[in-house]
Amino acid sequence: MSRRFKRKEEDESPSEDGHGAPPKKAPRTDSSGDSDEIVVCDISHNRRVKVRNWQGKVWVDIREFYVKDGKQLPGKKGISLSVDQWKMLRDHAEEIDKALAES
Repeated sequence: MSRRFKRKEEDESPSEDGHGAPPKKAPRTDSSGDSDEIVVCDISHNRRVKVRNWQGKVWVDIREFYVKDGKQLPGKKGISLSVDQWKMLRDHAEEIDKALAES
């Protein structure tokens, strides 16, 4: 396999885990609504929680951001949870709190 072909394959994949952000070079001017997002909260100066619609599915995206040329851009570090995964995490919040209190 040539380097050129391999690079093209990597650029077209949605993310390493199959759940993440759109490809880095995806156009941001798409008017189809595939990149709708709502910033829910900033959990630190460089971490943000968003709810977004991507490729017809809703995701809870918890991600680190970095600044480049005065713009905040999403980094590779983060996780996108499906609605079912988010509900599972939310349903176990009390258990997580209890484990935190015990540690």
